[in-house]
Amino acid sequence: MVQTRITLAYGDGIGPEIMRAVRRILEAAGAPLVYDVVEMGETVYRRGVLSGIPPEAWEVIRANRVLLKAPMTTPQGGGYKSINVTLRISLGLFANVRPCKAYAPFVTSLHPGMDVVIIRENEEDLYGGIEHRQTREVTQVLKLISYPGTHSIVRYAFEYARAYGRRKVTCMTKDNIMKITDGLFHRVFREISQEYPDIQAEHQIIDIGAARLAAAPETLDVIVTPNLYGDILSDVAAQLTGSVGLAGSSNIGREAAMFEAIHGSAPDIAGKGIANPSGLLQAAVQMLVHVGQGETAALINNAWLCTLEDGIHTADIYREGLSRRRVNTDAFADAVIERLGREPERLRPARFQQASISIGGAPERTARKALCGVDVFLDWSEGERDPARLGRQVEGLVSSPLKLQMITNRGVKVYPEGLPETFRTDHWRCRFVAEDGGEIDFSRVIDLLWRLHQAGLEVIQTENLYTFDGERGYSPGQGE
Repeated sequence: MVQTRITLAYGDGIGPEIMRAVRRILEAAGAPLVYDVVEMGETVYRRGVLSGIPPEAWEVIRANRVLLKAPMTTPQGGGYKSINVTLRISLGLFANVRPCKAYAPFVTSLHPGMDVVIIRENEEDLYGGIEHRQTREVTQVLKLISYPGTHSIVRYAFEYARAYGRRKVTCMTKDNIMKITDGLFHRVFREISQEYPDIQAEHQIIDIGAARLAAAPETLDVIVTPNLYGDILSDVAAQLTGSVGLAGSSNIGREAAMFEAIHGSAPDIAGKGIANPSGLLQAAVQMLVHVGQGETAALINNAWLCTLEDGIHTADIYREGLSRRRVNTDAFADAVIERLGREPERLRPARFQQASISIGGAPERTARKALCGVDVFLDWSEGERDPARLGRQVEGLVSSPLKLQMITNRGVKVYPEGLPETFRTDHWRCRFVAEDGGEIDFSRVIDLLWRLHQAGLEVIQTENLYTFDGERGYSPGQGE
């Protein structure tokens, strides 16, 4: 069998322990792989490589095009960016595929028949990490949803469902609130679903959709959703199967792929030898299928299922009266290796066939774009933060063809005719539009900004307002 060269990254926390266990299983199964090990993560960052990924690692990853990666630490509230996100976006790994399946009765699950696949958009949404502190009181993050990115992930979800015999694709968004960004995702889903009459398509608002996933996952099959929702949903779904430690994921792009457990680096148990390697092992199984080694993938997965059936469990899934033996990381790997060549008796044996999923590119969109106004954000906290006072001052500075339409605070209209009960921070949005509702020249925006600056008002951000083929491309203010 032709050997495939892959890149291995041992990660942080429990990463090295579970990667060693998984590699032993792969080698014992005779997986025809050649390994190139790269170092990246927290230790690299502390050496001064701010991305956590040194240039030599990038060279190997890009050459091999297949990466099996153990968990890596992402600092909370500061420090370096998520290495996972950097890898996904830099390599164009637009699709995150997370199968979430129950293994009852051998692993306790609230939903013994659960078998859901979550396909998460992997490059956009809030995970671009474009954040700013704009005033003393207010921070912001940009949520970016693109037509090409949405088109790719939605089509991938339907192609995946067709390739693997799935019956339904459910889109989950919050487009009742975020009508432009999530609205785009929903509209593209609706358009593409028309090309797949053999697959049932439905849309659910994310909050009730998450509730239904938790209460009745048997009503769902394939879920496609923007980045943040998919991240949360897939962890919830994995835990519902019995343990987040059982789930692996694949990150698929047009030129490369990365495979990983969905859980984190768990520094609290690192070095204790008790971590469950199953999530990373499941990722390795997906990797083997991806590179055309379906028979080896089935050999390993069936041995793993036998281990679960025999009640040999790590601490996270061990249950008195259900499990037979609690084992550490290495002993669990030994048990899987001992069962290579066996098939489970009650759980369904694994059979893998590589599916070719081709999605193509998104069609070009054309529209006449016209500038019709501008939102100007101010840092202003004078006096009692009276919006009427700010409104009178700003109205005295604006000139034709622009007019001040409204002022909002945290998105809620406070001028004119705001409510005195509305809480106000030091962050104000002043919306200026063309008096006749038509198009304006950008020089008018520059002139307005200069007038505001000369008056001592601090401009912290601007957003131009556009129409596209006459349709408004911006949201109204809350209460407008």
